[in-house]
Amino acid sequence: MDHRLTALLTHRYPPGPGYQQQRQQMEVQVFMLFQIVHSAGSAIYLVFFILLLLASRVPRTNPGCGWWAGAIFVAFIARLTFLNVQADDAALAKLLYALLSITEKLLLLIGAARFFGAMLSSRTLLLITLLMQLWLLSAHIYQYSSAVYSSGLALFNAACLLLFIITVWRGGAALQSGIKLTIILTCALLMLHWLLFVPISRMLYQDWRTAAFIIGTALVVMQYTALIAAVLSLFQQRLLESESKALELAYKDPLTGLSNKRYVDALFGKALQLATRPHQFLALYYIDLDKFKPVNDQAGHKVGDLVLKQVAQRMQTCLRSTDICARIGGDEFVVIATQLEQQNQAADIAEKILQSLQQPYTVEGKTYQLGASIGISLYPNHGIAFTELLEKADAAMYQMKNAGRGGYRIFHN
Repeated sequence: MDHRLTALLTHRYPPGPGYQQQRQQMEVQVFMLFQIVHSAGSAIYLVFFILLLLASRVPRTNPGCGWWAGAIFVAFIARLTFLNVQADDAALAKLLYALLSITEKLLLLIGAARFFGAMLSSRTLLLITLLMQLWLLSAHIYQYSSAVYSSGLALFNAACLLLFIITVWRGGAALQSGIKLTIILTCALLMLHWLLFVPISRMLYQDWRTAAFIIGTALVVMQYTALIAAVLSLFQQRLLESESKALELAYKDPLTGLSNKRYVDALFGKALQLATRPHQFLALYYIDLDKFKPVNDQAGHKVGDLVLKQVAQRMQTCLRSTDICARIGGDEFVVIATQLEQQNQAADIAEKILQSLQQPYTVEGKTYQLGASIGISLYPNHGIAFTELLEKADAAMYQMKNAGRGGYRIFHN
């Protein structure tokens, strides 16, 4: 048992009747608390290691996660050294714990640099850590005073935690402010914990070491919980981005960037609720390009695709922010104009689209002349469902084509 504990027990329980029995009971209680603290700490660290290791195995996980898994594993081994310490090898266990403690800080810092994209040199960190380990070995061999030994270890750990805080603060990872603040605060408390350990343990009361391990374990648990939250936050961002891209692929035409038929069909009912009011109506335009097939066949699909992109851009400039424009086929488009007060507004929009699409197209130094035939159906006059309105507008478009093309026609029975 530690000589300071013996002195403490002697001070609290001066020689007298029952002193030896009280001293033995106190030793047993301290030893049991010692075992409980380090057993619980070791188990908690092992759980964090498993969680971080599993997270690091997920494809495209930030590499900092794997370094943090290594850091908490080293902390787990450090706790095991204390858990298995015997009275005759306490100095060696103390050395091993110190060496593992600074190794954990090295891995923690490298992980922070990888995770937050900070410009920290791994070689420099490794060199500083090796120098510190050599100092600890020399302190052990030449038996430096306990104050010097503990102070050096505490200052090194505090400096590493300060560098960790700076790395997180300046890091470029897009984390929620609450998670980043929690990481910084827990690291700051840990830094304060290391700086206060030596003066408190030596100046106030000597049995503070067990309490210090309890406090330190709690702070480390908070720190690694925040780090796991940071990893999960990036997972969440990846999922949201993947979902957004999937929806974009599902509802966007890859060539023109316009919406597709699936998008219009899925959101037509919502568009009615949001974009129409009492005494207003909606117009659906079925647009088929005239003279596009000869361009595609003679100039090639590459030119045809470039022409279609220009068509999409022109149509978007003709519409308002509340209108919907979609490509539903090779050279077929659908436009939904909302919040129309009068029927002549539908005709005005059709005229505007026609004039824009009839302008010459210049692609790779050559000019092409196209036109369009437009069929129009009105909500609720010609139907209330998207498929019904699309069918009526398609029929009106074919009526226009049969009448000579290059114009628009509103559906009528």
